[in-house]
Amino acid sequence: MAALDTRHPSLLRANQTALLVVDVQEAFRPVIDGFDQAVRNCRILIEGFTILGAPTVVSEQYPKGLGHTVSELAEALPVDTPVVEKLRFSVVGTPEFGAAITTTGLRRWVVCGIEAHVCVNQSVHDLLASGHEVVLAADAVSARTPANRQIGIDKCVAAGAILSSAETVLFEMLEQAGSAEFKAISRLVR
Repeated sequence: MAALDTRHPSLLRANQTALLVVDVQEAFRPVIDGFDQAVRNCRILIEGFTILGAPTVVSEQYPKGLGHTVSELAEALPVDTPVVEKLRFSVVGTPEFGAAITTTGLRRWVVCGIEAHVCVNQSVHDLLASGHEVVLAADAVSARTPANRQIGIDKCVAAGAILSSAETVLFEMLEQAGSAEFKAISRLVR
């Protein structure tokens, strides 16, 4: 007889969750408030998802002008990570992201990146509108100003995203201590 599953449905599971890293690009480095902290937490998410075998997708806004994903994150990405280059603010609706959704087959997305009130905001809204569940890792999201960061987060939550943090996301996906994955993720968040 199967054990009764008593976990709350909003808690994340590694086999049901994908990560979307939005536009953490080199040109933003000097102008984003709290850039280094956001990058640190995005990297924790990328490495944690890799440890747990969960997929990651990266978007880049106009890389010809804004550069590519910062090296701190690019070097942590698994080799086969889809990188979606875009001109539209939302990554949702691009053929490459549509293909990534189809490939993963997942409906729950953790979102992090830049800028909270522009590309993150529009991507979250469009994911929600297309029937996906979204968890926003607020400590891995930023913008040029703290006010715009907060506006972006508030809009995403008001639209139906669940607010969380990088560490909370990963420990929910782990579900319990004692595994090699738990030890590896514990080292990441120290």
